[in-house]
Amino acid sequence: MQVKHLLLIAILVLTAACSSKEVLDENLSETELYQQAQEDLDNGSYTSAVTKLKALESRYPFGRYAEQSQLELIYANYKNAEPEAARAAAERFIRLHPQHPNVDYAYYLKGLASFDQDRGIVARFLPLDMTKRDPGAARDSYNEFAQLTSRYPNSRYAPDAKQRMIYLRNLLAAYEIHVAHYYLSRDAYVAAANRGRYVVENFQETPSVGDGLAVMVEAYQRLTLDDLAATSLETLKLNYPDHPSLANGEFEPREEAADNRSWLAKATLGLIESDVPPPPSQTQASQDVIRQYEEAADQLPRELKTEPSEEPQGSKRSWFSYMTFGLFD
Repeated sequence: MQVKHLLLIAILVLTAACSSKEVLDENLSETELYQQAQEDLDNGSYTSAVTKLKALESRYPFGRYAEQSQLELIYANYKNAEPEAARAAAERFIRLHPQHPNVDYAYYLKGLASFDQDRGIVARFLPLDMTKRDPGAARDSYNEFAQLTSRYPNSRYAPDAKQRMIYLRNLLAAYEIHVAHYYLSRDAYVAAANRGRYVVENFQETPSVGDGLAVMVEAYQRLTLDDLAATSLETLKLNYPDHPSLANGEFEPREEAADNRSWLAKATLGLIESDVPPPPSQTQASQDVIRQYEEAADQLPRELKTEPSEEPQGSKRSWFSYMTFGLFD
């Protein structure tokens, strides 16, 4: 970040900290107070506008400008980079005036406040990856825009809200992929597989679906769940043949397998091995995954199940049978 940007941020912070609280004339009429608030909004003096709009509501709670001042207070807080205050003012307006003709504007500003909550002055100058940030505000914004578009589909703000919802949905899906890769890097393969499956099931038509399938393939391969890995890989090849994880039709894991050997085994190049942990397919976590799929298969209707092929009884052979090639079975 350039020095001038740092100086600009420092000046703005010092200006905000040193600014004295504005004192309003108590003799101002309702109309005069509202007009001054409008002038502040037009001039971009949002802090002063917030002060006057709050004073207008407290002095004239049942006046002709009461409802309009509450609505404009949402906008003033939003423009004053106070998203929490803007959301609180919007929630209050929606609660007090659910049938107001402009209540859709309150829903829209509430969504915008959450949308810009992580985009402050510093974020404008720093190269931040929004897909790696806490998705709380993005999830709130998506839900608030969803309320607007569902309750007021013909609102003038609905088209813009829908476009922002597409962006937010892609962002939330990409965040889940980042978390899944973090789990892969920590050998938490079950958690990674669940995250990948969550993206595939809940974020269809987003660019991250292919990444979710790739995560599932890699996690299942690490768990040696070959059937699940093969199914996920076929789905990935069929729907995303150009995915970066596919090279000449072969899958390339993104994370390297961790070396979980003890320090003694590493120092002796494997000549002295300590207790070897069970293979991934025999761990409790992987068994839980298998059990989940078996329970899902058991819940299928009988008419959808295929009849198992008959197998001879006592098909398990003894070691003596193997040694004699079955001559004395």
